[in-house]
Amino acid sequence: MLDKEAGSSSNDGTSACFWNQDHKLGISTDILIQLCKAAKHAFLAALNEYKRHENISSGVSFRSLVSKVMKHSQAVLLLSSDFGTAWNARKMILSKENQLCGFTEELRLSSLILSNCPKSEPTWSHRRWIIKMISQSFPKPQDIITKESELVESIGERSKMNYRAWYHRCWLVSYMTIEQVLQELNKSKSWAGLHVADSSCFHYRRRLMLRVLEPIKVKGSNANDKTEAHKIWREELDWNKELVKRYLGREALWLHRRFLSLNWIMYFCRNLSSEAGQSEETVIFFDNEIHLLESSMTVPDNNFEDFQAQALHAAVYMLWLTKHIPELWRMLEEKLGTEKLKCLLNTVDQERPSLVLHQIDTFAAKHNNDY
Repeated sequence: MLDKEAGSSSNDGTSACFWNQDHKLGISTDILIQLCKAAKHAFLAALNEYKRHENISSGVSFRSLVSKVMKHSQAVLLLSSDFGTAWNARKMILSKENQLCGFTEELRLSSLILSNCPKSEPTWSHRRWIIKMISQSFPKPQDIITKESELVESIGERSKMNYRAWYHRCWLVSYMTIEQVLQELNKSKSWAGLHVADSSCFHYRRRLMLRVLEPIKVKGSNANDKTEAHKIWREELDWNKELVKRYLGREALWLHRRFLSLNWIMYFCRNLSSEAGQSEETVIFFDNEIHLLESSMTVPDNNFEDFQAQALHAAVYMLWLTKHIPELWRMLEEKLGTEKLKCLLNTVDQERPSLVLHQIDTFAAKHNNDY
């Protein structure tokens, strides 16, 4: 029947333009443009008719118009997921009806569309609109949030570097309870450990960890909240260190460590320091970072690019840390000595000279004065 409407059929009785098997429909690219134009024409005609009778908003005939708009917009979106007019028409109708079952069906439709177009920004945006509508009119959609997070992870497995999907998952964090945040940290850990080059997953973990910090930012916060956050941060630092040593030269891991280190100092070291100076925990943290730098700067094989990349990322990380924590520079001079410090600056200067201009000038001026 579909082939008759498309005006095409093969001699042996099999479909020339459509293929249907195991509940899956395939469409020939030869007919796709023609089909898309016909679907848009049918949708726009239905939408115009709906708008002409919009003031009626009741009766069997009006419900029929609503059904036609929803049916034809669905067809056009399955063919062209970026057609914003169709999404907007569905928003208009769904917001007027404001029924949970309608929003749930819309999530199913957009999931189907994402299975074919996983990077469709209008589709992800539409899902966020649906979740907002559900959260405003119905009980907190915690089950929906959990399923959304699982959907992003499954799509991320099939569609590499899908920033739109991971942005959507980061957006979901604001709707999560603390218990869900902790569950997501545990669940996403194994995925991140197997995809160390994918910065999107680590960005998601950073968003989760910032959510963990929110309770301790409140004045008069519970001491248990700070203890729990301290434990989570310590475990993340140790896990990141393991990954850095196991997977050499992965910049995403070093960028994640920047975030962890800066917030560790801000919330768990300086807040614990005494008036006499740095806390013991601060000194231990600095010592550990310097040891990590020394081990990463060792290049046993110049022909192996990952060793060189590891040395560069380690040096850049440490210089970045000294800019935010100036007292670390003095400890570097004491622990590394002049020659190793020169080596560190030279490593970065060869690849990213703009990062070390200030440090080189300061280092040169100090040692010129020594002579």
